Amino acid sequence: MDGLGRRLRASLRLKRGHGGPPQDNSGEALKEPERAQEHSLPNFAGGQHFFEYLLVVSLKKKRSQDDYEPIITYQFPKRENLLRGQQEEEERLLKAIPLFCFPDGNEWASLTEYPRETFSFVLTNVDGSRKIGYCRRLLPAGPGPRLPKVYCIISCIGCFGLFSKILDEVEKRHQISMAVIYPFMQGLREAAFPAPGKTVTLKSFIPDSGTEFISLTRPLDSHLEHVDFSSLLHCLSFEQILQIFASAVLERKIIFLAEGLSTLSQCIHAAAALLYPFSWAHTYIPVVPESLLATVCCPTPFMVGVQMRFQQEVMDSPMEEVLLVNLCEGTFLMSVGDEKDILPPKLQDGILDSLGQGINELKTAEQINEHVSGPFVQFFVKTVGHYASYIKREANGQGHFQERPFCKALTSKTKRRFVKKFVKTQLFSLFIQEAEKSKNPPAGYFQQKILEYEEQKKQKKPRGKTVK
Repeated sequence: MDGLGRRLRASLRLKRGHGGPPQDNSGEALKEPERAQEHSLPNFAGGQHFFEYLLVVSLKKKRSQDDYEPIITYQFPKRENLLRGQQEEEERLLKAIPLFCFPDGNEWASLTEYPRETFSFVLTNVDGSRKIGYCRRLLPAGPGPRLPKVYCIISCIGCFGLFSKILDEVEKRHQISMAVIYPFMQGLREAAFPAPGKTVTLKSFIPDSGTEFISLTRPLDSHLEHVDFSSLLHCLSFEQILQIFASAVLERKIIFLAEGLSTLSQCIHAAAALLYPFSWAHTYIPVVPESLLATVCCPTPFMVGVQMRFQQEVMDSPMEEVLLVNLCEGTFLMSVGDEKDILPPKLQDGILDSLGQGINELKTAEQINEHVSGPFVQFFVKTVGHYASYIKREANGQGHFQERPFCKALTSKTKRRFVKKFVKTQLFSLFIQEAEKSKNPPAGYFQQKILEYEEQKKQKKPRGKTVK
């Protein structure tokens, strides 16, 4: 792993400024987590290619040993005529991927039943380029005991729902023949990634079934297309989610424990997405491979997911000021103790009230996502939404954030006390650095909510008496 660490920074990350998945420092995280640099995944308007690779990762027994190792047994497309630098980068990428497809170690036995799991990771190479791995792990069709394998699609696009559907189609074709996958993936590779709210339709032929038309629709509101809050709501109460959010806002160490890869992946992505429009700027690994469990001993902030089988190993590790979340039991195994006191009390009550209203009436994933995300976005609108008014600009357009008057502008003592701590975090610093470079506030979902909130305040403001 030391060689992998030197060659590759593997980082599962939140889309900076777009509420996307945070970035996971995996390769270098073991040796130098404090040096991990976070980069955002781009906000895709449409037109990009869907994916770079489709890989099948299988388990092969090591020579003269009982253990197995994951290796790539299928790759589409095969890259040829690459320049030397490109070839070296591809080799590093393809060497790292199997570790994250089978993060649970090398001790396996042939099985007759195995529940499918869908999860994801993001690899960040040393040059800063970012790629997401969308994984489907399952037991292949066939008689008798057999080993699970993973279908992994590598893309630079964050849209989990869309790629889950693509994995469904890949899996369906693989049950017939690997040869049937090629024309489908070739058609997908040639198709342009749709803009928000748009649909791309693929034509695909399947033996004995004929021609099929597959429609892939991208959500209209793209700032939440990378996340599904359902698993987090299923595992934890609103109060617990709020305490996790409070810990994340102050950039503390957070560990999630769960049995399944899907649960870990979905819950940690959801927890990080609550920070929108800010981005987790530290070590972030939704499913920590066994070989990187030492990450939980890091002195710097992290947000990681660990499978329950490694619980005792985690508990025995030297850790300080950690929030350890058991997603299976819905409990906190370790905490700092002040999680309920971090956020302003009135705003905490507002978040809890909003989360509880009408939650049982929501039917679609999009409705649930908006319902859960909304109160946390409003929290940031009410605490730091006035940031743009306190960026002083020079003649050349370069901005300089005025921290002191920005904090003083808050009339509430509890809000001001919180914000004075929050402005010292990397979450806020990275956000403000981007704002200082831009002459105008970015036209996005957060800015829309700021404008709506300001308009509401104007309407509520009592009008002075007119003098005749």
